[in-house]
Amino acid sequence: MEGMNVRLISGRTAVQGQNLDSKLTEKYFGEVARCDMNGNDMEKLGVAKEDTVKVTTAYGAVIVKAKQDDGNPEGMVFIPMGPWCNAVISGDTHGAGMPSFKGVDATVEKTAEAVLPVKELMRTYMG
Repeated sequence: MEGMNVRLISGRTAVQGQNLDSKLTEKYFGEVARCDMNGNDMEKLGVAKEDTVKVTTAYGAVIVKAKQDDGNPEGMVFIPMGPWCNAVISGDTHGAGMPSFKGVDATVEKTAEAVLPVKELMRTYMG
């Protein structure tokens, strides 16, 4: 199936905030290596909870786990701030010191590819 065009937003989750001092734990990785999607969008893509999806923007692509969140409007996805989100947003801070984590045009598609562990992800994107 072809990908679905969406708007990507990011921010911190409550669980993520509670684990800022333990960023190398599996709990933290599980919290940030994910893409929250509306259930209707998941159904259209043939994606179930915990399936992997590829999120692609003009800035890059990343593989994350799908998570259903019907609080997200259809056509909008959420990836928590962190290495996986950073792979698909612009590094340009527009002089504000912080990149834009909201309203990024993206495509989401189901994939059989695995989510990269953080060290491998960093090697892939940082060289």
